[in-house]
Amino acid sequence: QVQLVESGGGLVQAGGSLRLSCVASGNTFSIVAMGWYRQGPGKRRELVASITSGGSTNYADSVKGRFTISRDNAKNTVDLQMNSLKPDDTAVYYCNAQVVSRSLYHYWGQGTQVTVSS
Repeated sequence: QVQLVESGGGLVQAGGSLRLSCVASGNTFSIVAMGWYRQGPGKRRELVASITSGGSTNYADSVKGRFTISRDNAKNTVDLQMNSLKPDDTAVYYCNAQVVSRSLYHYWGQGTQVTVSS
């Protein structure tokens, strides 16, 4: 089992910045990748960015050049720096951890609201 706790959401004007943080606890030694997903109003949950234990990153096209994901394996944290925010970035952001234990499992945080006003 892995527990994830997010922080850092809030309300920001378009063009502003926010930083989301997520800390993992539990069987963190089995985590192979962490990331951030989001679900906007009336939309499906989508990948925002992910990072493997080795540091390889993946970003949604819509956030490339604006968002940066980083990870501290020693502290079991993953952060998402979000710059040049747009109203379309408004969503609940969820921290995700992928764990390998005979099979691949996904664990989720409770979500944090990000609202970008125009």
